[in-house]
Amino acid sequence: MYSPLIIAEALLNGLMLGAVYALVALGLTLIYGVLHIVNFAHGALLTVAMFGVWIVNETLGIDPYVSILLIAPVMFALGYGLQRAIIGPASHGSDNNILLVTLGLSIVIQNVLLAVFRSDTRTISTDYAFEVIEAGPLLLSYPRVIGLGVAVVTAALLWVVLNQTATGRAIRAVAKEKTGASLVGIDVARIYAITFGLGCACLAVAAGLLMPTFYVSPTTGAAFVLVAFTVVVLGGMGSITGALIGGLLIGVVESASSLFLGDSLGQIGIFLIFILVLLFKPTGLFGARQ
Repeated sequence: MYSPLIIAEALLNGLMLGAVYALVALGLTLIYGVLHIVNFAHGALLTVAMFGVWIVNETLGIDPYVSILLIAPVMFALGYGLQRAIIGPASHGSDNNILLVTLGLSIVIQNVLLAVFRSDTRTISTDYAFEVIEAGPLLLSYPRVIGLGVAVVTAALLWVVLNQTATGRAIRAVAKEKTGASLVGIDVARIYAITFGLGCACLAVAAGLLMPTFYVSPTTGAAFVLVAFTVVVLGGMGSITGALIGGLLIGVVESASSLFLGDSLGQIGIFLIFILVLLFKPTGLFGARQ
């Protein structure tokens, strides 16, 4: 039987890991909330962002956390361009086509990464990867404390953008009723592209937080995006608040499962939650009924 101190440490570290999951899920739920599609390329784009952080570190020696300031605008531009040049024109306004286009993009991106970087894993060595912070009797992982803080700040910035800016009001209008938004002069195609770009920028932040303690290979993003889908379902499709709280809950569940069942079964609790939510509350914690 574990002591209460060990259990408390595990749950707090899980809460902080969940903050990174929440960041990955924020982009996914934002894109779903506006475009009303599930972006199957989300995991591949996370991998691109992680390779971006690794390249910046290898070539310029820039710390992964600082590299977020460089990678986020690049990922925003990439997402904006993909929506404008490929996803939008190829979908012809059909949601089914968008699903297929994002699935195709995922396959193409993954294979390009395999061709360029091979299947080797790459890591970034930092002085603080294994540092801990003493919080009374508790020992907390330094990178996870940073991750929690940055995730909260990012979610707050996203809230400000969506609620206090003209672009944010346009995004919410398109999410609510795109035909009505178009009639009042909002450029729906541009708003779609901005939303996709914001989702990709969130992935850049998550990549910068992950790289000090994780590795990257061409298939890395798939593991995180599966968890992100669970977070989005738990929090409610399209809900920013739901993604943040859902991510924190999932992190706690994974940490508790790892503690009591072993590391190899750490994610079993996540997928049990996924099944239970679909069975008993398919709209999620904060999702609106259709």
